[in-house]
Amino acid sequence: MKLVYQGKTKDVYALEDGNYLLKFKDDVTGENGVFDPGANTVGLSIAGAGKAGLKLTKYFFEKLKEQQIPTHYIDSNIDESTMTVKPAQVFGKGIEVICRYRAVGSFIRRYVMYAQEGQPLDAFVEVTLKDDARQDPPITEDALDMLGILSKAEYQVLKGLTQKIAKIVKEELAKKSIELYDIKFEFGRIGADKQIALIDEISGGNMRAYKDGKYIEPLELERLILNED
Repeated sequence: MKLVYQGKTKDVYALEDGNYLLKFKDDVTGENGVFDPGANTVGLSIAGAGKAGLKLTKYFFEKLKEQQIPTHYIDSNIDESTMTVKPAQVFGKGIEVICRYRAVGSFIRRYVMYAQEGQPLDAFVEVTLKDDARQDPPITEDALDMLGILSKAEYQVLKGLTQKIAKIVKEELAKKSIELYDIKFEFGRIGADKQIALIDEISGGNMRAYKDGKYIEPLELERLILNED
């Protein structure tokens, strides 16, 4: 097992069989000790955050598998906080795709002249480049195509998968009277046919969720969804 990448919230190891192992950490993104799923820096460490993120990721990836939605997930080991995944080729140097149901976070900061805080949005899809130095700049469909990051046809697949997966997560949360405000995904190409598939994770660290108007921390979100005491 060879360490190939050290990320903010997980490390990546190459396995001898060609697959990869993701090791989930307790570090979460944020600023000044406050959690923020859209931040570009590690803001704090929360004991148990890695394991909680993996439990929720396993829960959602297995639901996606039931619905035949492509992902890189193979299996997981909760005790070790690890997940085994298929190799995937990222788009360019990496992109993030956000699906927004309410105007919060960077969306409201950019569009405050026109939007109200918490204003409903119709599964708005936004793509950003993974570029910490430039605060993950948003990029349009045309620019993605012109810069050779992904084609317009691939963008439509990406957008459709984003809205479909976000809806599944939203409906699962709604069963617990929890409202999903926004969620961030990563995608890549897997297999010989370069199928577009969901990669990375689906956890509390990648979404904003509220119950009775109150924000739910990642560990609490995992506990509520999985009915843990």
